[in-house]
Amino acid sequence: GTPRCCSLPDHNLVIATCFLGRDTNSGSPTHDICSEIWLCQPAPRCGDRIYNPLEQCCDYDTILPLNQTQRCGPNCTFWPCLELCCPQSFGRHKKFVVKLKIHGETSWCPTSPTSRICRR
Repeated sequence: GTPRCCSLPDHNLVIATCFLGRDTNSGSPTHDICSEIWLCQPAPRCGDRIYNPLEQCCDYDTILPLNQTQRCGPNCTFWPCLELCCPQSFGRHKKFVVKLKIHGETSWCPTSPTSRICRR
């Protein structure tokens, strides 16, 4: 058939993926109306750039690899794609706590669940 794609407003960036149907008995491509399925969905964006959510995340408009770690205080590391580094106290003896990000929500230190407390 003729290639088709979703019709969406111009301001949406779209990734279109085509899956061709196969006849389960012969293994050859099917030619009925259901032989081509077009899956169109908005690509994840980080600021004005797209990213691959299977390998990367968007952290404060910065694209990071999922496995990247950063320091949280002097004795702790955390995964910024999955966790927050939260100062628990200030002053001479600063205390840090690593908290979990809630997927699909904006996570904040006061409301996120604690993952672990960093040693001083």
